[in-house]
Amino acid sequence: MFGSNRILTKISCKFLAFSHRRPNEYKILCYRTHSTMKCLYSLPNILYNAMGKILVIGSAGQIGTELVLALEKEYGKSNVIASDVKPEPTFALRESNYLALDVMNAEALDGVVKKYGVSEIYLLAALLSATAEKNPDFAWKLNMDGLFNVLNLARYKKIEKVFWPSSIAVFGPTTPKDMTPQSTIMEPTTVYGISKQSGEQWCNYYHCKYGVDVRSIRYPGLISYTSLPGGGTTDYAVDIFYHAKKSNSYTCYLSENTALPMMYMEDAIRATIQIMQSPAENIKIRTSYNLAGMSFTPKLLAEAITERLPGFGINYAPDFRQKIADSWPNSIDDQDAKNDWGWSMSYDLSAMVKVMLENTDESLL
Repeated sequence: MFGSNRILTKISCKFLAFSHRRPNEYKILCYRTHSTMKCLYSLPNILYNAMGKILVIGSAGQIGTELVLALEKEYGKSNVIASDVKPEPTFALRESNYLALDVMNAEALDGVVKKYGVSEIYLLAALLSATAEKNPDFAWKLNMDGLFNVLNLARYKKIEKVFWPSSIAVFGPTTPKDMTPQSTIMEPTTVYGISKQSGEQWCNYYHCKYGVDVRSIRYPGLISYTSLPGGGTTDYAVDIFYHAKKSNSYTCYLSENTALPMMYMEDAIRATIQIMQSPAENIKIRTSYNLAGMSFTPKLLAEAITERLPGFGINYAPDFRQKIADSWPNSIDDQDAKNDWGWSMSYDLSAMVKVMLENTDESLL
């Protein structure tokens, strides 16, 4: 039908709302009529290079380290840029694409987006609850200025999509404690919680006013063995494993019956990527979604550890973090996340304790 000098190339690419998809969802089909060659390739790298890179800000933290590694696995290392204010990457990210970046420097951030063709930003840089109480002025500046700098990039169409995490810290002592609903009284009592509640409203405002595609989940306490705790009120649930393996004992800064919502990090990372991969029309809440995993007390966690590590002992010496914990929920209702974008947890208390005891490296203490 066609002459030998004519070439017909047909390219079929599966996109959904121009959002990042899994590499195996993208195909390119090429036909060349002057030969018998037919080729079918998966080309995630080409497609992501065309669409832009993913920038993770705050990659040195507990969440950031694991998120970068998960995104690299999902989309390819060449498509993910890790960044933090620190001049060098963490050991776990030593082979990642890394650059030093202060999110409060709007000009530098804009330059990185332009230079590397960034289309999505995961903004994790923040001062956490307990640390923020020691330096409230800086905590507010970091937590809010960084968010505005990123939201404004999306407002002016320099990037396409933003992930910004909120926290159970948005809730306060007047919030219903059990199965805390998605929409409820908040009244946070910490600078971290105040900044997160304010951030939620700004995210919703930028979405409604400027059409910014910003997505958020309220993380509960997160538990992981890949990095040391970063200054949160729920960090005892990480710290306890290091001490259990090193000395078979632990002194907890919360009282034994302080119930808090928790989640194993792998579930949190999966939820983060899942909400970002979901079609925009499925994201019906633009403040932040409740997200639930498991809820337990220090006493219940210690008992679960003792089942696998006989002789483990725990003492209790509540400090200023007890007041923060007392203002937070016991458990979370995350039905909206389940309904809107299919969220479900995988790790319960027993499964989490097993993984943590098997993998925590006590020599890091």
